[in-house]
Amino acid sequence: MSNDIFQSWLTERKIEDVEAFVPDMAGSARGKVIPADKFGAGKIKMPEAIFAQTISGDYVDNERNVEDRDMQLVPDPHTLRPVPWVADPAASVFLDCYRSDGSPVETSPRAVLRNVLGKFESQGWVPVVAPEVEFYLINPHSDPSVEAEPPEGRLGWTEGARQPYSVDAMNDFEPFINDLYSYCEDQGIRIDTLSQEMGPAQFEINFLHGNAVDLADQVFLFKRTVREAAIEHEMHATFLAKPMAEEAGSALHVHQSIVDKSGNNIFSGKDGKPTDLFYAYLGGLQAYMPQAMLMFAPYVNSYRRFLNPWASPVNLSWAVDNRTVGLRVPDAEPVNRRIENRLAGSDVNPYLVLAGTLACGYLGMMEGLKPTDPVEGSAYGEDFSLHRHIHAANEALRESEAMRSMLGDNFVDLYCKLKDDEYKEFQEIITPWEREILMFNV
Repeated sequence: MSNDIFQSWLTERKIEDVEAFVPDMAGSARGKVIPADKFGAGKIKMPEAIFAQTISGDYVDNERNVEDRDMQLVPDPHTLRPVPWVADPAASVFLDCYRSDGSPVETSPRAVLRNVLGKFESQGWVPVVAPEVEFYLINPHSDPSVEAEPPEGRLGWTEGARQPYSVDAMNDFEPFINDLYSYCEDQGIRIDTLSQEMGPAQFEINFLHGNAVDLADQVFLFKRTVREAAIEHEMHATFLAKPMAEEAGSALHVHQSIVDKSGNNIFSGKDGKPTDLFYAYLGGLQAYMPQAMLMFAPYVNSYRRFLNPWASPVNLSWAVDNRTVGLRVPDAEPVNRRIENRLAGSDVNPYLVLAGTLACGYLGMMEGLKPTDPVEGSAYGEDFSLHRHIHAANEALRESEAMRSMLGDNFVDLYCKLKDDEYKEFQEIITPWEREILMFNV
């Protein structure tokens, strides 16, 4: 899309400002707001160090980028869309990151995902993904020492019981849900069904399947949209993996399949049975997920979600139509045969979690790996087969030659260093439990 077409799109819609942004390592928007009549008039630049920012905004020591050079930012024309919740007409657009020599910035999460997709493309394969994202609505407050609580619904009372799949519980937040669907439609975010989950005011939204970068973009925008819609209804929304101590955590499940250039699902043969590539993909997920876990559980809080193995899978087992396993194969027609990775929390960066799960499956197919036998019955009682804390996951990714070959040394080094610094910051905090239980008893 040329600058003239860009300007025509903005002019037709009477757009006043353009939010131009880059998804950072946390999956947050870093960018600039540019007057629409000046958009495209000059180069857009930002420091490459935005990818070296921790979740609290500090910068890590990045040996590969000590000069903190500027990136050349190029708008992706396919991502231009309106921002429906602002008072004055505005649009948003994703920016791709390049260096002065024209090479892509390999630590950009969007570029990491594209690099993984390039490996599939070299084999004549195209991944198809469909995320499912869970989140909580919570009562707004500004005291971080206070436990999060569900908000009041339209009837003026707070949901106290667990009501999974309750239509009435969802209807209690109908005004918020209506605005959410409207905002998503305006932005081309292709969401499907909404359901009430285990926790009070906890919901799950399903996305229609499609291209991995496009779906990552949609999840990124969806998170922003949910937060904005919640604020308009005097609530907050959180994608924290474990926001309430006694309630279920929030997950981001990823349905995934692979098609060839003719659009045929390579997980199914002409006879309708699973192919060797299907089993190899499963084997890759089982073999390499521990090495990629840091992208599926990126914060200390992420591992709290795994404390209750009856509420969240903590295993790498697989089975057909069985939600107790980490790798579920939905009962579907052969043309729709796919694998649902149920291990990620909703706190993930959508680009990195898709890159991670696809990387594991790709390695399995290339190496001809074989999975374990499918589980019969419940897998909740199985041994814990994930890392129990972020430090172990960090070391596993840092030392993984397989993940480095898929994601790049520069990305792995920077991401692990960033997570080191976040973990150190967490360790420096003395918790209420330590003051209450340990202070005068040790």
